[in-house]
Amino acid sequence: MSANYSEDSIRTLEWNEHIRLRPGMYIGKLGDGSSPDDGIYVLIKEVVDNSIDEFVMGFGKTIEISIDDKQVTVRDYGRGIPLGKVVDCVSKINTGAKYDSKVFKKSVGLNGVGTKAVNALSSYFTIQSIREGRSKKAVFESGKLIEDIPEKDNTGRKGTIVTFVPDEEIFGKYRYIDDYIEKLLWNYVFLNRGLTISFNGMKMQAENGLLDLLNRNIDTPISYPIIHLQEDDLEFAFTHSATQYSEEYFSFVNGQHTTQGGTHQNAFRETLTKTIRDFYKKDFDSNDIKTSIIVALSIKVQEPVFESQTKTKLGSLNLEPQGKGPSIRNYIADILKRRLDNYLHMNPDTAEALLRKILQSEKERKDMASIKKLARERVKKASLHNKKLRDCRIHYSNNHERRLETTLFITEGDSASGSITKARDVNTQAVFSLKGKPLNCYGLTKKIVYENEEFNLLQAALNIEESLEDLRYNNVVIATDADVDGMHIRLLLITFFLQFFPDLVRNGHLYILQTPLFRVRNKQKTIYCYSEQEKRDAIEELKGKPEITRFKGLGEISPDEFGAFIGTSIRLDPVLLKKDLIIKDMLEFYMGKNTPDRQNFIIDNLRVELDVVEV
Repeated sequence: MSANYSEDSIRTLEWNEHIRLRPGMYIGKLGDGSSPDDGIYVLIKEVVDNSIDEFVMGFGKTIEISIDDKQVTVRDYGRGIPLGKVVDCVSKINTGAKYDSKVFKKSVGLNGVGTKAVNALSSYFTIQSIREGRSKKAVFESGKLIEDIPEKDNTGRKGTIVTFVPDEEIFGKYRYIDDYIEKLLWNYVFLNRGLTISFNGMKMQAENGLLDLLNRNIDTPISYPIIHLQEDDLEFAFTHSATQYSEEYFSFVNGQHTTQGGTHQNAFRETLTKTIRDFYKKDFDSNDIKTSIIVALSIKVQEPVFESQTKTKLGSLNLEPQGKGPSIRNYIADILKRRLDNYLHMNPDTAEALLRKILQSEKERKDMASIKKLARERVKKASLHNKKLRDCRIHYSNNHERRLETTLFITEGDSASGSITKARDVNTQAVFSLKGKPLNCYGLTKKIVYENEEFNLLQAALNIEESLEDLRYNNVVIATDADVDGMHIRLLLITFFLQFFPDLVRNGHLYILQTPLFRVRNKQKTIYCYSEQEKRDAIEELKGKPEITRFKGLGEISPDEFGAFIGTSIRLDPVLLKKDLIIKDMLEFYMGKNTPDRQNFIIDNLRVELDVVEV
């Protein structure tokens, strides 16, 4: 029987109700804080963006950010919101100053939504503006105005103060990871010279823009000194890694990190290829130019057009509204071609080193051609029999929220992969099954990726042979037993990614699945425990003599139970690269020849664990 469709079926939601009902429309996915694109970080970004816009317009050189448990406070020293509009600016959709391009010429936020989404998705939210010797403050809960505090005299420095606590009803049990926040904030200072950001007392400043960004983020030897050029609203810096193979981009529009690229990034890639071909007067294969390149790119435009509220991809547009002025593609092409050509003529040593790198990539590509052809044939043959990969139904569709949820579990053994396969969400979760321990690939060339069946099929499943841009799964999760063999497999897989696809790790896509060690239950309740302490707490909570089960491996957990561990309550530990870590040196220590130092380290730590895995 069909549902009755009448006037009673039509609902009008309050602004905050709509945001809370459909948060993905405003902040992308939710998550628990284990991923850098989880919603709790988007909330921080939305508030800080407003403070950055003040700085860009010439007001306020310092932004202070603090996090106390789950409460975030952002304080800037800009102009302050006009006092009579403080409440409206954070609680009325389509209210804000960003619609007036004279006031905010090259702003990140143009839709008047950002802080309103933060307000609606926070259990506690306060906004205070100080200007002209007066202040105004308002307090909200879940977007509802709780306290509208009248204006009063205030002799403090002008600016805006926002405090909020993301709502656990929306985000569940979440946690902040400082590394993700620090990376976000460092990008702000790299893109805004003269800006100082204080995060929990730590000061961040950068004097050399994107040059500093690359110097901070590059952790491999480079083929030549970084080329850093700037003109008007375009800035770029790039070099080639001497050891890694993948193409890596840090691209920004009006300070927004466009992790999915867009028009500006495509224009840069195309023009770079053409300029290098013209300079050397040789028709290089574009892949030989792009292999192992590391680029930072920033452009400022008026009224940018992004493909979603989360602003991760720039659409096509002209540099001025109403179709005036050159397109972004032509603007970038003109500056890049002219400035890079001049630079290479004036710096012959760098030009020679760049040529050597391209010729080296060309030689390696030709040497690998026959191997790659055979490898692709093996992938096609294996795909027909579906031996390794049990795929999901949704890859990178136009549904931004669902794309960010896409996950590949890498498992070992039939029993473990079988349990996950039966329990998974077939729409967004895929399973790749390993056969035994993978090869220790430390020190080997990329040729081994194509010659080794496991690595070749894994690379094909992820679709990362040429570029991370086409990665088919946003989350790549290593799911192995928590015993010595499982830890060893985990170590070997992390080595594989760091050796050949380090940008997959750098960009926050690699995780370790945490599964419970114990099940503690009585007739009324079951508690799954991930540590000895959690087991003791569970025994205390259940009283008496509850039944205690020790899980020795993933295969011992039934598919019904597994559904909870890879569903909404999934526990993922991100694999993070610590600051100032040199990948080559770290891999040499852990995966190179056995040394007394490594033996002593393992004995002292009593466990096999990479220094890059922060739990």
